[in-house]
Amino acid sequence: MEALRAVLLVLLALGGLAVVLTREPLRQALVLGVYGLLLALLFFVLQAPDVALSQIVVSTVGLPVMILLALAKVRAHDHRKRRGEQ
Repeated sequence: MEALRAVLLVLLALGGLAVVLTREPLRQALVLGVYGLLLALLFFVLQAPDVALSQIVVSTVGLPVMILLALAKVRAHDHRKRRGEQ
């Protein structure tokens, strides 16, 4: 069990670094979702299933979906602006 915790902590450190170093917003949202899933797995291993389920809902699904919707809205606005529409 300790080895699993250590592996998850190393993966979380690498995942956090990947989120920070990813520059394209679309990819960053996807990497953030994977990072949230890793964090939820760590919570399960640490015997905190209620926190893990909240983490899955918020960080693995909710936040990336909100970011993707915002990106779609901004891109649609930019596309309309380039075509001369308001």
